[in-house]
Amino acid sequence: MQRILVWDLPLRLFHWLLVVCVSGSIVSAKIGGNAMVWHGRFGLVVVGLLVFRLVWGFVGSTYARFFQFVRGPGAIIAYLRGQWHGEGHNPLGALSVLAMLGTLLLLVATGLFANDDIAFEGPLYALVGKDLSDRVVGIHRLVEPLIILLVVAHLAAIAFYVRIKKETLIMPMITGQKVMRSGIQADGVGETAKGGGPVALCIALVLALGAAYCASGAWISSPPAAAAPAAAPNW
Repeated sequence: MQRILVWDLPLRLFHWLLVVCVSGSIVSAKIGGNAMVWHGRFGLVVVGLLVFRLVWGFVGSTYARFFQFVRGPGAIIAYLRGQWHGEGHNPLGALSVLAMLGTLLLLVATGLFANDDIAFEGPLYALVGKDLSDRVVGIHRLVEPLIILLVVAHLAAIAFYVRIKKETLIMPMITGQKVMRSGIQADGVGETAKGGGPVALCIALVLALGAAYCASGAWISSPPAAAAPAAAPNW
């Protein structure tokens, strides 16, 4: 038996931070009221995380890159027939990853301009106004159940691998390593992850932080303060 690196540390940190932020967003949205402040904060962190993941999908290590795990219909059919062999995301799991990223991107994009008609306004609400914001809120609420469905499907897949395939998907996402039989590196199967060095990490972090800053609305100028009413003359 041998151990190979499948998930690099930045990808593992991304994964668990996303778990915390998505869970926090769902819970805070259900609570409502003052908890919506935290809903917005979680959303801003998710913006940074998603941008990081998109960049890391091109400059990260082997199994983090999109071209490594995003496959065509032929690979999906081969996987369903039990004829696919490889490390990282399987072809069917790749569809789940893309669906998750796409759904979260739509949620945070609409959430930035949303309002709840009470006390919460998204950080970029001032750019669109009330009417357009209300339409965006409708899209946001329409997509919310989809992310919950994807999370449930993800947990079901983990349980399936544990119970049926006798393979854990959680430990590799904690340690980054997968235990496998030695001497099966043919066709790239069983090779340890490479790439995703410090320079790539710095690029991804800078772009992620820049995206979170832009999403925060901190760059939007505050409206000028209203002029104080003139004092009444003292006759």
